Amino acid sequence: MVRIRVLVVDDHRIFAESLAAALAAEPDVDVFAAGSGPAALRSLERAATEGRRFDVLLVDADLGAVAGGTVRALPAPRESAEGAPVDGIALVTAVRQAHPGVRPVVLAERDDARRAALALQAGASGWVAKDCSLSRLLTVVRGVLRDETHLPPALLTGVLRELTASRKHRTESERLVESLTPREREVLRCMVAGLGRKAVADRLFLSPHTVRTHMQNVLGKLGVHSTLAAVALARRAGVGPAESAGDVVERGGQLA
Repeated sequence: MVRIRVLVVDDHRIFAESLAAALAAEPDVDVFAAGSGPAALRSLERAATEGRRFDVLLVDADLGAVAGGTVRALPAPRESAEGAPVDGIALVTAVRQAHPGVRPVVLAERDDARRAALALQAGASGWVAKDCSLSRLLTVVRGVLRDETHLPPALLTGVLRELTASRKHRTESERLVESLTPREREVLRCMVAGLGRKAVADRLFLSPHTVRTHMQNVLGKLGVHSTLAAVALARRAGVGPAESAGDVVERGGQLA
């Protein structure tokens, strides 16, 4: 019998324990639990090292919201451009980057087409109500292992609308980013990496005054009024953070 290894990630202890116990009663399911994003990532890494990789991640959409805390130990992403706490959807992003073979499924207390769309964009294979039946959840768990995507039927239209709108916004963001010069794009990537003006100047071998001018030009061309807004737009366009300092030094002469 092929066994399914499931990791439940939820900081509602009673819910997590109850769900884990229910899943463990299935003859083909091995289930483990983690109470936070960092704990989940440690479990995934340890399992991968020991050759016992997990198959499915069941993660609370509102992870970290119980105590109003922010999961700060995740490798990526950190906090959003708007400063919002890293939650279950951000954990999905981190897991898909570090452990692409794991199928994440988001457990939600309420239907939310926008967040469900964000979860799918992050790499989730499903969005399931927390109060769904065990048989429904098992159907989703087994289905995502066949590369199926599971959404509540009532959310489908809203999610498709959100994904279409997101693509439209991304296309516009990409167009704006393409209007930047190569140097301005490099400055933008430094901004995405969270670097301040002095750090950008040091990395790109520029004066702080020149960096300020580049940053002002970036904001103007992107049509935004703050660094946070520029970073949010850049992320929508798929712009990643700047390379390591060593890579930039190596190519320094080509960035002018």
